[in-house]
Amino acid sequence: MDSIWDKLSNGLIAVSDLVCGYPFFILLVGGGLFFFFYSGFAPLRHFGKAVAALRFKESASEGEKKGQISSFEALSTAIASTVGMGNIAGVAIAISIGGPGTIFWMWVSALLGMATKFFEGTLAVMYKGRDSEGELQGGPMYVMTEGLGKKWRPLAIFFAAMGLFGTLCTMQANQLTEALTTTFLQPEDITAKARLITGLAITACVAVVALGGITRIGKVASRLSPFMVLAYFLLVLYILITHIGAVPGIFRDIVVGAFTPRAALGGGIGSIIMIALTGVRRAVFVNEAGVGTASMCHGASANSEPAREGLVAMLGPSLDSGLVCTLTALAILIQKDILPQEGISSIQGLHLALTSFEASVPVVGRYLLLFILLIFAFSSMFSYSYYGTKCASFLFGAKKGKYYIYFYLCMIVVAAVVPLRTVVGFVDLTFALMAFPNMLTLLMLAPRAKKEMNRYFDKYYNK
Repeated sequence: MDSIWDKLSNGLIAVSDLVCGYPFFILLVGGGLFFFFYSGFAPLRHFGKAVAALRFKESASEGEKKGQISSFEALSTAIASTVGMGNIAGVAIAISIGGPGTIFWMWVSALLGMATKFFEGTLAVMYKGRDSEGELQGGPMYVMTEGLGKKWRPLAIFFAAMGLFGTLCTMQANQLTEALTTTFLQPEDITAKARLITGLAITACVAVVALGGITRIGKVASRLSPFMVLAYFLLVLYILITHIGAVPGIFRDIVVGAFTPRAALGGGIGSIIMIALTGVRRAVFVNEAGVGTASMCHGASANSEPAREGLVAMLGPSLDSGLVCTLTALAILIQKDILPQEGISSIQGLHLALTSFEASVPVVGRYLLLFILLIFAFSSMFSYSYYGTKCASFLFGAKKGKYYIYFYLCMIVVAAVVPLRTVVGFVDLTFALMAFPNMLTLLMLAPRAKKEMNRYFDKYYNK
């Protein structure tokens, strides 16, 4: 007889598969295509301007009282939230299901995600609102109420309500607990008590930073994000150098595999579509373009130019879905002989990644990757605590909303002990329900964002 967790997991997965299937895929990919063309190919044409915008510093008069953090801290916080275990386990899962070709479609999704985030970042600064204490705030719920009008407040309330649960970071907590217990304990010692103790330890570490609010989170993220990406880059670079002969073949497999039916999927054009769906869906849940979370960070920026913040936001998917996921793919595909022939679970994906790194860097590879995973996971949990608190403050007022952080910390402990299938279904569903109202808002306000983009380029570049 199924346990209550089994029934809950099955129900959640059934609903999330329905909501997160083709409707979700069409919304995010179709929307991304629209933004890509409507922006005049901004991710390709203006990437250099985006890097330059990141280096720009507001003067005291320009940025005074217009935000709590800098654009760099906003981008770092957004990257800290998106660069997580999905960049490791998620990539392994995608490759095991669709083969190397899924990585090509991750690249495509990253490009579309950059266009979507340009509009998210721009609108987040254009339409800020004030919370119950009169402080300027940004994010999708304020874009809805200030940009679309007060009559759209129910849509903003729905988004914020879903955000309370979608930003709990339960998957990161669950998989980090799994990684730690399976690495340092024998199988017979991995009990509910052991997972609970691990969850409490993780929660204590998160609390030190998360209780400090966005100012502390932004400062920690601005130091942690560059370090964790650089450390991961150097580790994979070592693997590539020591296996340099295999690298050209891997890139060939990625490009060819994107358009080659995979036998395990049944062959034909349906196989190619499935490969594309797998790669794109994994990338969407990595870079979160269209979900609305990053808008909360960029809305807190003191940047006085909305389009400049949009350019900064545009860099996010190029780093998480582009760079970090590619690094993971290369490291795994170098050891492609150990890949399974059929789909695997998230836990097996994490194990596969650890095994691949251990095979390429004997003795220490697994532990180096585990160290980086710790940074990835904690940085995500720091950032997500801010997202949820912001949603709670919008719904219940700034004074009451700050207590959300205690609920958030308690849920880390819960996530450490519940079955992963329950966590996955829960996160996928809430993310999708955040994306629908957010993407609708972006599409409706796109003409205003484009007008702002043209004004910005005319002012700074078309003189």
